[in-house]
Amino acid sequence: MTRRPRIVAFDVVETLISLEPLRERFVDIGLGAGMLERWFDRLLRDGMALTLAGDYQPFPAVAEAALRVVGGGRLTDDQVGHLLDGVGELPAQPDAEPAMRLLTEAGVSLVCLSNSARESTEAFLDRSGLDRFVDDVISVAEIQMWKPPPTVYQHALTRLGQPATEVALVAVHAFDCHGANAVGLTTGWAARLERHYPDIFTRPDVVGEDLVAVAEGLLTLPAKP
Repeated sequence: MTRRPRIVAFDVVETLISLEPLRERFVDIGLGAGMLERWFDRLLRDGMALTLAGDYQPFPAVAEAALRVVGGGRLTDDQVGHLLDGVGELPAQPDAEPAMRLLTEAGVSLVCLSNSARESTEAFLDRSGLDRFVDDVISVAEIQMWKPPPTVYQHALTRLGQPATEVALVAVHAFDCHGANAVGLTTGWAARLERHYPDIFTRPDVVGEDLVAVAEGLLTLPAKP
């Protein structure tokens, strides 16, 4: 039986961080507002491809490489810099703070598990004020492997010193929930980004329209006896 978690690990990019302000910067460099999704999808794909090949590159390097590809190899260094500088200024999603507050007030400990570097994740938490809710940041850079291989989530459990039954992963990406489920974590998926959860992935334990609904669902799971 799935139990109420003692610790919730939040994915960061798109789950907690909004990429929307970058849309205007894509317009600035002549690629168009709709290129935001293509760039980020390429970024994730290439990070995962490196992992499948047994290699690793950090988030900033993969982000730049993906941008140059979707830009057709025509972007100048200044244009690339303009876009990527915006990554360090991105705000929190509107549902992040209320969801995290709900969980912490219920006695649940929160951490972040991100493909981004620990330093950039901590900087985001600091500027958004979410740092007051988060006890630790776990980066895939520690094991040089992008999500979602099971090894990533097992590493998080080792860092937390907890069995999988005590930990939940919350994300807006179905692939992330699928990977976490493979090692026995409870999973919560917020539908606000993808809208549809693919049948090819293991169903999450909790589904909600946004992070607040997911947090509420996790808290309604039966407590460990």
